[in-house]
Amino acid sequence: MLFMKKAFLFLILSVISTIGIYAQNPATWTVKLIDKGNGEMELTVNFKIDPTWHLYDIHIPEGGPMPTSLTIDNLKGATKAGEFKAVNSKLKKSYDKIFQMEIGYYETQATFVQRLRVTDKAVFLLEGDLRSQVCSEVDGQCIPIKIDLSFKSKDLPATLVPAGGTSADITDEASSVDTATTDTLNQTSTAAASSSDLWKPVIEEVKAYGAAGDTSDQSLFWIFLGGFGGGLLALLTPCVWPMIPMTVSFFLKRNKKNKGKAIKDAMTYGLGIIIIYVALGLLITAIFGASALNDLATSAIFNLIFFALLVVFAISFFGAFELVLPSSWTNKMDQKADSTTGIISIFFMAFTLALVSFSCTGPIIGTLLVQAAGSGSIVAPAIGMFGFALALAIPFSLFAIFPSWLESMPKSGGWLNSVKVVLGFLELALALKFFSVADLAYGWGILDREVFLVLWIAIFALLGVYLLGKLKLPHDSDLKHVSVPRLFLAIISFAFAIYMIPGLWGAPLKSISAFSPPLFTQDFNLYKGEVHAKFDDYEAGMEYARKNNKPVMIDFSGYGCVNCRKMEASVWTDARVKDLLEKDYVLITLMVDDKKKLPEVIEVEENGKTTKLKTIGDKWSYLQRHKFGTNSQPYYVLLDHAGKPIGPSYAYDEDVNKYIEFLNTGLTNFKKIKEETK
Repeated sequence: MLFMKKAFLFLILSVISTIGIYAQNPATWTVKLIDKGNGEMELTVNFKIDPTWHLYDIHIPEGGPMPTSLTIDNLKGATKAGEFKAVNSKLKKSYDKIFQMEIGYYETQATFVQRLRVTDKAVFLLEGDLRSQVCSEVDGQCIPIKIDLSFKSKDLPATLVPAGGTSADITDEASSVDTATTDTLNQTSTAAASSSDLWKPVIEEVKAYGAAGDTSDQSLFWIFLGGFGGGLLALLTPCVWPMIPMTVSFFLKRNKKNKGKAIKDAMTYGLGIIIIYVALGLLITAIFGASALNDLATSAIFNLIFFALLVVFAISFFGAFELVLPSSWTNKMDQKADSTTGIISIFFMAFTLALVSFSCTGPIIGTLLVQAAGSGSIVAPAIGMFGFALALAIPFSLFAIFPSWLESMPKSGGWLNSVKVVLGFLELALALKFFSVADLAYGWGILDREVFLVLWIAIFALLGVYLLGKLKLPHDSDLKHVSVPRLFLAIISFAFAIYMIPGLWGAPLKSISAFSPPLFTQDFNLYKGEVHAKFDDYEAGMEYARKNNKPVMIDFSGYGCVNCRKMEASVWTDARVKDLLEKDYVLITLMVDDKKKLPEVIEVEENGKTTKLKTIGDKWSYLQRHKFGTNSQPYYVLLDHAGKPIGPSYAYDEDVNKYIEFLNTGLTNFKKIKEETK
């Protein structure tokens, strides 16, 4: 209770502190529309900045602080005339030690303008926002600024006379793209392609070459195995293990004269468990939908929620509290089981087990559903729950068939709580992976690879200490001696922690590459074997390839893509693959979950609906869906200079020889095409 009071007091003080920071109003602003004549006007934002504070410039190098930026989501009856820029403002520049770069900023006052050419006052509409950041030179404190912009015809200057032209001539800021053509999209992108062919669909051409390494079946198989493993772990918890002999004995006593009936009841009981958990998986899919499940993998909000959930689960397993469902639920299920007969009675018994064991199985199920939801497959949650329930149900059926095995079962004791604590350490380690996804997608730079590894080293070192009995948690029994299994598990945990230490200096650590942040986030790196993409922009990379007469490999990847990290660590680091990618191809990596905003919002027509592309990730995800007809990562495709495939596509498959064959096939076909066009 004292802990909760302190936590609540800390939360209140934090809120008050935050309110105090924002109450300072270190920057104030005014927004105006000013008539400039000849049908043109300026959207003007003027800032007044308090002493010892500064506002960042529009042009900030990548990896720096938040620049001042203008995003126009909707523009009608007008077009842009020129770029967003600062005017009548004194720009200062200095070297920032934190970001290790020269950064421009404004003090006291800053004015930013965007000139617009109005063609139709009657339909004029401007919607968007201006974002910036004001920072203190005293304590380094920064406050984000977001100014929502919304102007209609009535807000235009009365003196404004529209330029010549009709509303039919207007090209809206948010350009529309038909699925048959992509000219407008290329014109509005930051690096316009020389030909709209670069965006034209080539789905049939890719299929004609064939595809390798389909990941869908593999992913579902691993989700099933993960669920099955989770079910086996759940069996070894204090909430489930004691229930096995009690439940099986009940069925045997209930049918003393008919052992076959007892076995049938036990198997029905196991089937009831499977139905309950599979229904839970289907319910998750029904609530979120298939497309939403795919978004969960890269959404910062959901990844942060998952991170918080897993931390809570870990704390629960450590013994700070128990996740218990309302007792009324359990009582009602128990009453139903007593008042009904036959199969329905057994089903309610299975439901009672699910409710009673929730404090132990809940965190395991939650972790499993988080992983399954992140895969983006509509059936993944149900597949995961089927694996979990199958592992949970098997012992009840087996012990009913072979009741003599009950006598050889290990008795309940302190070892069951130790299983929970070990799971708590694993939950805590896994939680960091979800925080890392959000951190990478938004470029926060909080959980770089070194920080991640230090935390994992500490977690697994403490796990080893716990297994040796040197660390005792609330519900642990006294450990008189260390058993042989605990000793071996402690050795494995310590060895794993030591294995990760070289990673602090850049060792690739292939075994955890699926979980840890990529090597490029590491500040100090002695390892030089990784492959770095030459471009992260499609059009710019294609233009470079054309000028240098090289084929292109597009790597559709994602910060939250586990299999992408595996491929980069186990396949790309092979000397032969590295040589082909760096010397013979132009490698373009496109992150489909990059949350950085596009300079301009782009509207596309997809499946009969209008979709807004607001972020860089949105743009590359649309390119993959529209041009190649797929939306899973990793996805590799080889192209010529016209954006046409020169070989099969390739997905997740860690066979290095297959990958080399895939690359060589593209090179051979590229040479043939060049010879034919001479």
